[in-house]
Amino acid sequence: MIKAILIAEDGFFDMGGFLGMAIVVTAFLVMNIVGLIIMGEDKKRAKKHEYRIRERTLWLVALFGGAIGTTAGMQLYRHKTKHLSFKIGFPFLAGIELILFLKWLI
Repeated sequence: MIKAILIAEDGFFDMGGFLGMAIVVTAFLVMNIVGLIIMGEDKKRAKKHEYRIRERTLWLVALFGGAIGTTAGMQLYRHKTKHLSFKIGFPFLAGIELILFLKWLI
């Protein structure tokens, strides 16, 4: 089983077990919910011609564990679907993140 490792002041310590799993699952869920929300918010701002969320921010959320949420938001809100980098990149990252997450759980 792959386990999450955090760096402490005195070096590495193992964060396996229930607490480690709960933290990783919570972080995974939070990042994906954030990804879904920011895609909806950016779409809303685009419709109103308001100041937009930077594409870099969308990518960073996807890269740091929110790719499934950003991909779902892209499809749900029909946002950024014409941009090839998003159309291919978000689902690709979502697949990688899902595989890594499932491998970590098993």
